[in-house]
Amino acid sequence: MADKLRIVHCFRSPVGGIFRHVRDLTEAQVMAGHSVGIVCDSTTGGEFEERLFDRMRDSLALGIHRTPMQRHVGPGDLASAWRTYRIIKELRPDVLHGHGAKGGAYARLFGSLLRVSRSRVARLYSPHGGSLHYDEHTTTGKLFFALERFMARFTDTLLFVSDYERQTYRRKVGEPPIPNALVYNGLRAAEFEPVVTTAGAADLLYIGMMRDLKGPDIFIDALADATSRLGRALTAVMVGDGDDLPRYHSQVRRLGLEGHVRFLPPMPARDAFALAGLVVVPSRAEAMPYIVLETLAAGKPMIATAVGGIPEIFGASSPALIRPDPDELSLKMREALANPDAYISLMPATAELKARFGADVMAAEIEKAYFLALKR
Repeated sequence: MADKLRIVHCFRSPVGGIFRHVRDLTEAQVMAGHSVGIVCDSTTGGEFEERLFDRMRDSLALGIHRTPMQRHVGPGDLASAWRTYRIIKELRPDVLHGHGAKGGAYARLFGSLLRVSRSRVARLYSPHGGSLHYDEHTTTGKLFFALERFMARFTDTLLFVSDYERQTYRRKVGEPPIPNALVYNGLRAAEFEPVVTTAGAADLLYIGMMRDLKGPDIFIDALADATSRLGRALTAVMVGDGDDLPRYHSQVRRLGLEGHVRFLPPMPARDAFALAGLVVVPSRAEAMPYIVLETLAAGKPMIATAVGGIPEIFGASSPALIRPDPDELSLKMREALANPDAYISLMPATAELKARFGADVMAAEIEKAYFLALKR
């Protein structure tokens, strides 16, 4: 078997953690000599994401292919699926790696179709949370988890980014009947360099997608409460984009926080870290969020919710973790801002983070999974 592979990553939305994960993987895989390509949605992402694509374009031998992909199942899915299948078929992958619910479905179904005429296509799936966030007691959840059980027969390997994600799969879908592995997200060595906070920086930073799942509304409510209780106006920067952004602007106005909250478009995380002293991740659900790893690697103190794989980074008993609740967040904000030196001492040690969450470790483990899948 040749050591060099044709690898295609398929996912829907080129924003957030999934896109970050794929960028890191493709960079490592290109450096290892593999031919790599990307297939994703053309209707999401903005100028920031376009600049990221431009940086990648010359290095990807199999190219970047963007076509409309719906988020939810609907009539447009058939046309979208057919377009995506034709693109993937022309790329002739050895490995088809799907990320997220839609990317995972396409990778596994189309990989199986390719195997009808070709014997050498490995089908891998990384949920990245995705459909696993649904409540298993709802009709929608039951439908998605039934589909996951069905799709397992078209999957060669499952790759989980946190133990929480793996346990959630077992609880909601069932014990995987196929090989599976836990491979943590990883950071590049340069990301462990400290970021200095600029003079006149804000008190607090939210950076992420502007949707309720990530908790911007929790952040704004907590900010208003902490401001009221402290008797001084706290300042905040909110970096990101999304369909719900206008609602958060309205929430800021309704709570009288205009002039104290600055909204900025997506930017590199390390640029955003310089804009405030304390980072907040108020998510209602996560798998293994890059933003938490990036914040800690940059030497920034942070408050995060104890959801998904976040406790695997901090330790389950860390006092820096809270429930996704505005009152708890307000209290923790006040504690952290009252004694910044004491609060930063609660953060995990950099050496430990490097050993567990390195991009080189992540890429090597995933490459090993590819070759094992092809051998099977």
